[in-house]
Amino acid sequence: MIEKLAPLKHEGEQSLYPNRPMITVGMGTCGIGSGADLVYQAFSSYITEHNLPILLRSVGCFGFCSEEPLVMLYLPSQPLVVYSRIEPSDVPSLADNLHEGRYWREHVLCKISAWDHHLSFHSYGEGLAELKEWNELPFFHSQTKLVLRDAGLINPDSIEEYVAVGGYRSFASVLGAQSREEVLALVKDSHLRGRGGAGFPTGLKWELMAKEQAERKFVICNADEGDPGAYMNRNEMESDPHMVIEGMLIGAYATGAKEGIIYVRAEYPLAVQRLKRAIAQAYEHNLLGKHILDSHLSFDLSVVEGAGAFVCGEETALIASLEGKAGRSTAKPPFPSQKGYLGCPTTINNLETWCNIPLVIGKGSNWFQKIGTPKSPGTKVFSLVGKVKHTGLVELALGEKLTTLIYEAGCGSVQSTKRIKAVQSGGPSGGCIPASLFDTPIDYENLTKLGAIMGSGGMVVMDNDNCMVDSARYFLEFTTKESCGKCTPCREGLSQALAILNRITTSEGRMEDLKLLSELCSHISDTSLCGLGQSAMNPVATTLQYFQKEYEEHIQQKHCEAGTCEAMVSELCSNSCPLGMRIPTYIALLRENRLVEAFTSTLEDNPLPGTLGRICHF
Repeated sequence: MIEKLAPLKHEGEQSLYPNRPMITVGMGTCGIGSGADLVYQAFSSYITEHNLPILLRSVGCFGFCSEEPLVMLYLPSQPLVVYSRIEPSDVPSLADNLHEGRYWREHVLCKISAWDHHLSFHSYGEGLAELKEWNELPFFHSQTKLVLRDAGLINPDSIEEYVAVGGYRSFASVLGAQSREEVLALVKDSHLRGRGGAGFPTGLKWELMAKEQAERKFVICNADEGDPGAYMNRNEMESDPHMVIEGMLIGAYATGAKEGIIYVRAEYPLAVQRLKRAIAQAYEHNLLGKHILDSHLSFDLSVVEGAGAFVCGEETALIASLEGKAGRSTAKPPFPSQKGYLGCPTTINNLETWCNIPLVIGKGSNWFQKIGTPKSPGTKVFSLVGKVKHTGLVELALGEKLTTLIYEAGCGSVQSTKRIKAVQSGGPSGGCIPASLFDTPIDYENLTKLGAIMGSGGMVVMDNDNCMVDSARYFLEFTTKESCGKCTPCREGLSQALAILNRITTSEGRMEDLKLLSELCSHISDTSLCGLGQSAMNPVATTLQYFQKEYEEHIQQKHCEAGTCEAMVSELCSNSCPLGMRIPTYIALLRENRLVEAFTSTLEDNPLPGTLGRICHF
């Protein structure tokens, strides 16, 4: 079967590694939002006007979103050179130097001498010793690019380029040489866990449906990425859509499904566009449809756009939405593998889970298990956002520590004068982990012990300008609005908890509210019908556990140290004062005529005591 891909691969190699200069522009949503489309147009116009023999290609996102727009330049037998923050005005210098056989020296980020696609390998060339390799940069140093192996390097609109870097090879090998039982055993032995948050074993989920006897079976890709600040799945669809299709083809073969659906948020227009184009290309080359690659396998795949309801990320609510019903969860059992979409056996996996399947098949379960931890093998893609210098997509082997993600890849606080306080892991249903626990390994078990969850991989970093009480209120407000309202604990419990947090953040809180919130955390978690309600109180529970002092200050002293809760800011100067909560202590020392201690007290937190003394009415 693999030889049937040869025509595609040959054509792809001609365009991916040409014998002439080449420029690629990262055209993901983040890049376009930073002006990459304007840069691409400027390159296109300049190359055409000056009749330059330079190949211009559009690629996906390389992951370093805070440095967008990213541009890569290529000269035969030399390393790829990556440029950051390119503007249209830089285009003439970049193009002219490349045409003359050299690289422009401004805006250089790094070089790529060789790249392991994990299903194929390419050496670009040697030289440019003065430039750092891509993986020598702090942002990339600890990354293990498996799911993002081709993102930012291939054209997502080209099936030829996907095949050129090893795409569809795993599927072809399965179709030509392995039984369904062998594929199921391989996925089970890999211990791959679902990347949507719960971490359920993928092989077991597939096996449960494979055992069902039914005329129609479905495999569904859950790409309803609804967490604020999370965009891993969006980038995976925009940068490498054929990877998803290949994973679903292998899953369909293993489970006996003949129909598949990719459920995508409608707020992802570029991802939807590229997915649909990739599906059309797969049909054109007989990788979808009837008798795929002249085999007995037939499989049809379509895209459905969701309306953006957060609860539809839960699999039974997603199924209801696909059936044209309101997105509301249903009780389990029956499980979707028994009775899912249209009452047929259905397997639903997160998009990133599907993306891992070609690697597991192509490299083997033993290879996959060596990455990550024994209980959580492989990698996880995180979207790192918030109060860090470097934001973007970070793919780490599971088991790496939060310090690696935040202080190495993220390069610490966005401002040197600010202290990182916490990270919100797992989206609005995740937990707030304090900086004192950042030595914790990132895996399913350890995050659960902290009261957080892996979720889909969103990581929101917060510093001392963030009020943890208000942060809990914000996330709870989101999940309260997104609740489908079907079950009482979620519908009423979240509303009551939100009312309490609103009281606390508006100077009307009472100490007994803390006990009531703690009880609500337990009751709502234990009695809600679906994952939304069961995890919605995690931000409240973890902030109560790790930041109780802030709750007490809000209630007893009517003070918000971060200055976020407006009702508690009586005077801007006193709320912004570097002495902060030490002002009452300072005044008390002055009244007792303990002047030396008062002066020492100011020096501990105040960098400019003389200047402050001239303007402060205290």
